[in-house]
Amino acid sequence: MILVTGGAGFIGGNFVLDWLAHSDEQVINLDKLTYAGNLDTLALLKDDPRHLFVRGDIGDRKLVADLLAEHRPRAVINFAAESHVDRSISGPGEFIQTNVVGTFNLLEAVRGYWNDLPAADKQAFRFLHVSTDEVYGTLSPSDPPFAETNAYEPNSPYSASKAASDHLVRAWHHTYDLPVLTTNCSNNYGPYHFPEKLIPLVILNALAGKPLPIYGDGQQIRDWLYVKDHCSAIRRALEAGTPGETYNVGGWNEKPNLDVVHTICSILDELQPRADGESYAGQITFVQDRPGHDRRYAIDARKLERELGWKPAETFETGIRKTVQWYLDNQAWVHNVTSGAYRDWVAQQYGVAV
Repeated sequence: MILVTGGAGFIGGNFVLDWLAHSDEQVINLDKLTYAGNLDTLALLKDDPRHLFVRGDIGDRKLVADLLAEHRPRAVINFAAESHVDRSISGPGEFIQTNVVGTFNLLEAVRGYWNDLPAADKQAFRFLHVSTDEVYGTLSPSDPPFAETNAYEPNSPYSASKAASDHLVRAWHHTYDLPVLTTNCSNNYGPYHFPEKLIPLVILNALAGKPLPIYGDGQQIRDWLYVKDHCSAIRRALEAGTPGETYNVGGWNEKPNLDVVHTICSILDELQPRADGESYAGQITFVQDRPGHDRRYAIDARKLERELGWKPAETFETGIRKTVQWYLDNQAWVHNVTSGAYRDWVAQQYGVAV
């Protein structure tokens, strides 16, 4: 049995679905169900006895301790986090509370549980913490991609809060010998992505005939990782990773944001053309850049390939086509997740109606 935190969010939900597609090992799924947590993502598991959902906060140390004592998991995989940079700029407090204080309370609950395990179970136990490439800061066009040895230089409240959580996880290993693993991933995309992030926002706005908001000049570069590739990397790190080590997970797909949007528009032009015959690219609208916008992220994932034999299965071209098709095929999920509060927030953030 494993305990997954944040397992109703985008990456966590995909991981739970992926885990149970590859294994019959039971999952205890703890999620607070904030705006980005969505049980519709887990609808396929509604009557699956291998999946037990618990609504709760990683910051509730007693709840976590009780779950650990009752279910005796062999591993904890921590996805729970506030994750949207724009939201962290307008309201950083929740990011500090969840990503820093929450991670601290989770670590303390896990440490208490782990200390009392029998010797063999204690040695086999793992705590895997899922983090981001944004903790490393930004890169110039000529810089090599982020390696695990890069210094932390976070530039947003979100990335600073994740950097703090990474440092806590590292400290709990070095101080208390807790057997931890940390993964730092590049930008994820794929099914079940909450439509505040670039790729799902562009797909849904395009289909609705609304503006496709692009920050600044659209030349910010990101390394894009298909979410199912990320899930396979986490499974592999959990299986064979060395306690105390960090593994960067990337897709080897550096793309400027504007190129990503044009690619989505081209796929939509092919799969679901506009009624007037024009390209969706005509809906692109440039908006004021956000404060402190990092110019480039890129991940060097060679350590994960060299030590654990992992590399991504999808190229950006194959993964983005699957993603667009998924949104076309799952409009009911989209309708249920896009609440009035979400629409109001995006309108405020980008200055365009959605």
